Amino acid sequence: MSRNKLIYICGNCGYQTTKWLGRCPSCSQWNTFSEQREAELKKEKVAIRINPAPITKIEAGARPRFSSGFGELDRVLGGGIVNGSLVLLGGAPGIGKSTLILQVASLFSKGEQQVLYISGEESAAQIKMRASRLAALSDNLLVLPETEFDQIAAIIGSANYGLVVIDSIQTIYDPAIDSAPGSINQVREITKHLIKIAKKREIPIFLIGHVTKEGELAGPRVLEHLVDTVLQFEGDRNYAYRILRALKNRFGPTNEVGVFEMKNDGMEEVLNPSQLFLEERPAGVAGSIIVPVMEGSRPLLIEVQSLVSPAAFSVPQRLTTGVDHKRVNMLLAVLEKKAGIAFAHLDVHINITGGFKVEEPALDLGLVAAIVSSHHELALPAGLAVIGEIGLAGEVRAVSQIHSRLKELKKIGFTEVILPGGNLKGLDFDPALQLSGIKNIHQLIDYISEVGD
Repeated sequence: MSRNKLIYICGNCGYQTTKWLGRCPSCSQWNTFSEQREAELKKEKVAIRINPAPITKIEAGARPRFSSGFGELDRVLGGGIVNGSLVLLGGAPGIGKSTLILQVASLFSKGEQQVLYISGEESAAQIKMRASRLAALSDNLLVLPETEFDQIAAIIGSANYGLVVIDSIQTIYDPAIDSAPGSINQVREITKHLIKIAKKREIPIFLIGHVTKEGELAGPRVLEHLVDTVLQFEGDRNYAYRILRALKNRFGPTNEVGVFEMKNDGMEEVLNPSQLFLEERPAGVAGSIIVPVMEGSRPLLIEVQSLVSPAAFSVPQRLTTGVDHKRVNMLLAVLEKKAGIAFAHLDVHINITGGFKVEEPALDLGLVAAIVSSHHELALPAGLAVIGEIGLAGEVRAVSQIHSRLKELKKIGFTEVILPGGNLKGLDFDPALQLSGIKNIHQLIDYISEVGD
């Protein structure tokens, strides 16, 4: 009887219990438990195949990397695709995951190695139609519409493929596992087998994964722990721009981003995103300011827009796009307490143009400048940029990588920068940039009042 004992597993974090629970005690998610039999989860004992060795005796050779054909993707991966790696690419429906990965497969197949594209969602004819539109046709790009894992594993082992793509991992199933495709057991066990195949045959494998309505990767959290790299494809479907981030990378940094533009013929790299984001900026309008933010090692110039207007209802609205609304509420509280600007009867709207999302606190000074500019109806100079973090006492704190930010501003043509006074130390004099260091928000408000007269 114990071999058929039922247990319950959380689909979000993998927590196990002997009875059903409405809320997982590990990850605090609701209605995530599913029923499984204990016998399905038991692992067979295996003989030891390799003995541990001192780390000083291990030869650490550099793993070869291959170019994906997209410099932006190579940047996010840490320099290219690592041989034998397992990469998980997630993103919202319609964001362009399959489009990007099909273009990568086509570019990769133009070399001497063959690429196997396994689709569990589309037929071969549908993939051919999309490949024709993207100009991604190649004799070395092989398409396999299959969902049964035994067949997939046999075909991967039948030839020396240079790259394997599985679209998507939630559609693949193993007949030996008594659960539906996309379930915890199916995704976990199939991923484990794919890891063995990738490491043993030295084949890089890309997995496309679905996301939940909250924007997180679907399936058990253990899936993200098993793979070598987790990439997130982000963007607003109302905009053409897409951001590729690395949430996990065993072979490189996780703070790099790649910028793409969705066009009729597929994804196109954006080599100068700062210029692209500023092309439609209005001139002489209050509530607009440019802030240089850092995404990994790359500085990006983004436009922060603010609209402060009389409240239409008894409760004032605080609406934000592309920035944390809690951070905006904190800055409004600082302005009320330290600068005496009342927002109790005012609606405040904040927008980061281009569908971009910014989380770093160095955006604070730009948010305050845009809010004050809109509140006083004073337009800021077109060649002005601001950067700085604001504390609860109203002080302006120094930010990191100031040299990279200033270099990007100078390249685009900005002439004046307001920055924290602490960042002025060690900066070389540059006649092309007028640097104004401030220590608190009062100095920023005084500056805005002066340039608006």
